[in-house]
Formats: sequence, C-alpha cells, structure tokens
Amino acid sequence: MSLLQIHDPGQDDLSERLKGLIEEAIPEASAQVRQAAPRHYEITVTAPGFAGQTKVKQHRLVYGAISELMQGADAPVHAVDRLETRIP
Repeated sequence: MSLLQIHDPGQDDLSERLKGLIEEAIPEASAQVRQAAPRHYEITVTAPGFAGQTKVKQHRLVYGAISELMQGADAPVHAVDRLETRIP
C-alpha cells in the first residue's frame, strides 16, 4: 500500500482546523484544504486581501496562519505540498 492510499479520518479534523486558522487570520479568505498524504496537505486560499501583494507575501500570510501546526519534530503538519493563492 502506498502512502497516498492511507487515509486517517483524524486528518479530516486537522484539515478543518487548518482551514479555520487560515480563514481567521486572513480577512475575507476562503480556504480549501486537502490531505495529500499523512501529515502533508494541499491548500488553496482565495482572498481579496492578496491584491497588490507578491506571491511570496501571500504565501507567508498563509504559512503564518498555520505555523503553530508545523512546529517541532512531532508537528501534525509536516509539509504543504501545494499552496495556491488567488485573488477573487
């Protein structure tokens, strides 16, 4: 069985937590979070506040919102495999 075939239902809660942290930190943001593999996520965030900001700044805002879940050796989120930011 490959890692991509493993699905942990507890990760659904973590996906929702990531979504909530992003939407709370970035005004008017809409986030979609999907588990790509254990402890790996794909995130898409759409926010009007991204207008006029570089992609680097947009990504820093998202990573800043979820940093508490990425700290330490046993962090629940090991990596964001894909991060897409959009302006509506």
